[in-house]
Amino acid sequence: MNRRHFLQHAVAIPAAAGIFSSELPFSNTPIKRVRPGEPGWPVENEWHKLKEKLGGRLIKIESPLDTCKNGGSKEACDATFKALKNPYYNRDQPALTQTSGWLDAWNAEPSVYAVSANNSQDVADAVKFAKQHNLRVVVKGGGHSYQGTSNAPDSLLIWMRSMEEIELHDAFVAKNCEGEFKPQPAVTLGAGCIWMQVYNAVTTKAGKYVQGGGCGTVGVAGLIQSGGFGSFSKNYGMAAAALLEAEVVTANGDMLIVNECSHPDLFWALKGGGGGSFGVITKLTLRTRELPAFFGATFGSLKATTDEAYKALINQVLIYYQEKLFNPHWGEQIRFHTDRSVEFQMVLHGLSPEEAKQAWQPFQEWALQSPDLYQWTQPLNVVSVPARNLWDPVFLSSFAPQLIHHDDRKDAPASNIYWASNRGEAGQFLHAYRSAWLPSTLLEENQRMNLVNALFDASKTWTTSLHLNKGLAGAPASEIEAAKNTATNPAVLSAFALAIIAGEGDPAFLRYPGYQPDLETARNHALRINQSMDALLKAAPGAGSYVSESDYFERNWQQSFWGSNYPRLASIKKKYDPDGLFIVHHGVGSEQWSEDGFVRK
Repeated sequence: MNRRHFLQHAVAIPAAAGIFSSELPFSNTPIKRVRPGEPGWPVENEWHKLKEKLGGRLIKIESPLDTCKNGGSKEACDATFKALKNPYYNRDQPALTQTSGWLDAWNAEPSVYAVSANNSQDVADAVKFAKQHNLRVVVKGGGHSYQGTSNAPDSLLIWMRSMEEIELHDAFVAKNCEGEFKPQPAVTLGAGCIWMQVYNAVTTKAGKYVQGGGCGTVGVAGLIQSGGFGSFSKNYGMAAAALLEAEVVTANGDMLIVNECSHPDLFWALKGGGGGSFGVITKLTLRTRELPAFFGATFGSLKATTDEAYKALINQVLIYYQEKLFNPHWGEQIRFHTDRSVEFQMVLHGLSPEEAKQAWQPFQEWALQSPDLYQWTQPLNVVSVPARNLWDPVFLSSFAPQLIHHDDRKDAPASNIYWASNRGEAGQFLHAYRSAWLPSTLLEENQRMNLVNALFDASKTWTTSLHLNKGLAGAPASEIEAAKNTATNPAVLSAFALAIIAGEGDPAFLRYPGYQPDLETARNHALRINQSMDALLKAAPGAGSYVSESDYFERNWQQSFWGSNYPRLASIKKKYDPDGLFIVHHGVGSEQWSEDGFVRK
């Protein structure tokens, strides 16, 4: 370790000190952000001057949901709610996010104005204006935050939608890192890009791989700042660990290039420290990799006829996973359902079709030995495709049209596709969402039955999913080592999976009669989801959680999301944003602010 890296990591030494509340290095000076109609809110002429400075790229936001107000056309409102199931439509609306709300937590409400940023200077101008006028700021890239962090009424939105540049590099070296790091293949992405665009450019067209998200309409910058897991993270590691450089606008309006050699503290914080807390990323450069020959998937569902057989099935699944699938080749989900069935929705990396089928043959033979106890309600299907075709819109439209949906708007590009499995998330109203890192020690023989019993009890109440790609245990040692230099909770390094238990309903908004959530059903679902997770956590008490996929009501969120990294993150927050211009729900430093982010306590 050279001197620069020693000093960089030495910042983490205070992590053994107190983590929360009064011991955090934040100011106690009261601050109250202004709302429309209050003294200090910019007058019309000041907004006009900002618009001129931005070349007209200041938007007075009008929600498409205004068609649903009293006196509006029911046909028009129905059409709008139908459109909310198209994530590309939501992406193109500054008034919308990809989630319409969360039961008893938050509801989607548009900002007052949006700066439609084309470049870093636009973002810097917006930040300086917000700072000068003491405005609440919110940033939206892909708009997929379940926690509502890209949503804040009475605020100024910095909207990254237009920043979609993609540039591939054969030999990239970060600024001021010449001679210290070797050139390597990379891709530079604007903060408005989504992963489906990126995969199409990097994989389909260029024959490379970049680690991003599994849901193709997620924004690139938000995923990196949350840590970032995709379908193949068991092989390629965390997306944040592949970050080589970022362009970021800080709370002072400064435009910085950050990497291992320039502002390494801020660079580290951006790698998993949570989106919307440290600045506005406008551009980022990620390492690219070589493609394997094949990507693929396994689908199937096996049902047990009795509780005893179901518990034995859970045990066999865990044994088989540990012995045959707990390696870089396999990722995605195994789901345990309330009807005593186990569903496999797994992806594979670097295996031929024959190798993939052989990997599952012993398990299928085991199930066939007891036809009175186990039945394949969906026969196990293993498919592999040339890796370069996995995100190719033309290939997918002909090879597996049932796996994708298209942006159904008139004149939408043919490349606007998304996975059919993600359609339920578009516009969703969340009832509850819980997650927990499950340590790999639970797979060991002396602890496995604790996990079997917990999964059995949890899945009696609600579907319980193990996202096997979202834990780094079983990944290559080099990827685990790289993840150590991110801000994500270190628990991810030894977790074999992220357990997720969640439920949602169709798009719903409290303000619009006839399109409101069914609160009774939602609360019933939330109760059952919480009971299910409480049962599962008996096998992993105190388990941490993933910041992007977690409970809005997480009590000990600092420890849960970041563990021993939180004090270091708090110090960096104070250095770059001492007045809390960038505040999001359960973001670093938010414990000093009111729930809506307007008042510093």
